Amino acid sequence: MHVAILGAGIIGVSTAWHLLQRGHSVTVVERQSDAALETSFANAAQISVGYCEPWANRQAPLKALRWMLSSTAPLLLRPQFDPAQWRWCWQFLRQCNDAAFERNVRQLVALGAYSHAALHEMVAQTGIEYHRLQRGIAHYFTDQQSFDAAAAGAALMRRFGVQRQLLSRAELLHIEPALLSFGSHIVGGSYTASDETGDARVFTQQLAALCAQGGAQLLYGHQVQRLQVQAGELRQVQLRVQASGALISLQADAFVLACGAYSSALLQSVGQRVPIYPGKGYSATLALRRPERAPSVSLIDDPCKIAVSRLGDQLRVAGTIELGGFDLALHTPLAKKRCALLLRRIEQVFPGVADTRSPEQGGEPQFWCGLRPATPTNIPLIGRTRVGKLWINAGHGTLGWTHGAGSGKALAELISGVKPALNFEFSV
Repeated sequence: MHVAILGAGIIGVSTAWHLLQRGHSVTVVERQSDAALETSFANAAQISVGYCEPWANRQAPLKALRWMLSSTAPLLLRPQFDPAQWRWCWQFLRQCNDAAFERNVRQLVALGAYSHAALHEMVAQTGIEYHRLQRGIAHYFTDQQSFDAAAAGAALMRRFGVQRQLLSRAELLHIEPALLSFGSHIVGGSYTASDETGDARVFTQQLAALCAQGGAQLLYGHQVQRLQVQAGELRQVQLRVQASGALISLQADAFVLACGAYSSALLQSVGQRVPIYPGKGYSATLALRRPERAPSVSLIDDPCKIAVSRLGDQLRVAGTIELGGFDLALHTPLAKKRCALLLRRIEQVFPGVADTRSPEQGGEPQFWCGLRPATPTNIPLIGRTRVGKLWINAGHGTLGWTHGAGSGKALAELISGVKPALNFEFSV
């Protein structure tokens, strides 16, 4: 079977790899000049099966309302004259209860465990190196109330097979001594030893190169213009070659939509609406000035809701969600404030460890923002669409790196007529 995959992020490339492993012919279409140059480019680097809770919980509505008054809030809703945003928000509110939270966690953990195993298999098979650290992920708290509330989340995760343990301050500092200078502010934490970190862009680009060596055709610099449907079936995809402006048509036996947040508009163009909305996230990648004092355990900072991961001789700090459409600006006053928050927090927690100086001060922080393709449940859409020959693998939110390998494997299995071995509600 010839399968065309639209999108070359971690999701699309993982799907391509697993389809090739099952003997299919594969074409990957990507508008950028290489794989993983959009949402997969500079994420938090965490493969966090143990910290995959959905955004929607019973505390979320009140927090979101309060956070609307702060430009540096962890989750910032910027209301737009956009029906898609309000539909998404309404569906999100319907998930803000304990029953929905537990149901959604169950699916996210199932996909996460399946994906983590798939990633281990891929790394063993390919030998790809991507600044991988298998040191776990720790979540630290600076107020007793939040730490006390973490016990319920840890218990829920353990019920689903994830060994997230609660730690005293002393135990947390023993696991990650780099927190010692900030230790007086910490009341406790949680830790999942089985989680890990790595550079999603490096991994995805190397995997794409291996796909090409395995016979896949990679059409970089090709923009999807139109999905051409006839009699309820996708017959071909019209592409624009960005270098020349020429229009070409791509035919295949099956098509996979893996365009992240842009998948919803493409599906809507052929009559199907899906609840995927962009959540703008920011990151900063910083050179290490004191590598011996930098963390090797990946961390989640509870007050600011940011993640910190070491990638070789650099530190990646990422976080915040901004629901305001497809804005990718990095130099607006709001974006500058949110980027400055990341640097300020790193200097508070790890003073002098990373180069947090601004370019005007001689520093070289690498700021980035990307659109996380979020569903109201945070559960991705994987499976068939209502359009014949068209499949979807999108909507992974902040968990694209965590769920990428398994999402690609599961969809490749579904396309091949095999039922994936996990308890997950596929979009079939």
